Amino acid sequence: MAETAMSRIYMKIPVERTGVLIGESGGTKAEVERGTGTKITVDGKSGEVVIEAEAGKGDPSGILKARDIITAIGRGFSPQRAFRLFTDGQIIEVIDLKEALGDSRNQLLRVKGRIIGENGKTRRIIEKLTGTAVSVYGHTVSVIGEYDEILVAKEAIAMLVKGAMHGAVYKYLNSAHLELKKRRLSLWEERPELKGGLRKGEGETAEGDQEGAEGEG
Repeated sequence: MAETAMSRIYMKIPVERTGVLIGESGGTKAEVERGTGTKITVDGKSGEVVIEAEAGKGDPSGILKARDIITAIGRGFSPQRAFRLFTDGQIIEVIDLKEALGDSRNQLLRVKGRIIGENGKTRRIIEKLTGTAVSVYGHTVSVIGEYDEILVAKEAIAMLVKGAMHGAVYKYLNSAHLELKKRRLSLWEERPELKGGLRKGEGETAEGDQEGAEGEG
């Protein structure tokens, strides 16, 4: 959750993720600051984070980009995967499984297991066929990608939450994947300057994420 006040944003991430946000010798935090023109203060004891726009540095929208990157790291993404959000057009959406499942821990664990799959198989398939990055952490599932990619990933996740067979979900993903490719080919034909293959990070696996973590928040 984040609260904004003029050129400052206050937010909170799980305490166990503050070390990841700061990084070795402060390197990760410094990289976010450089890339967004912001100053970031992290309280490792409470998980509170303050993001401030640096006067005269960068685009004012950088403070919002920093917020999204910090949200991603707080929701279990490795910094490298969260840094996809530096790229224009990449957004993050956080799905709270409790909204569909309530407070049942057994239900939550069962559904998280369905989304992750054996040895991470299901999550990797979702990522590969949508071009997104997916993190399952605590009671949330977070997705990074372009808007249309996230819509497809969210539908696949919703199907799994509702109990659909994995085979049916994979069939849907394959169909949606072909449709996404068709749309992009059509766009490339109209705008040849967009040609260039897959974007960096598309279809990556997620070995660095905290996919099974039971973090609060």
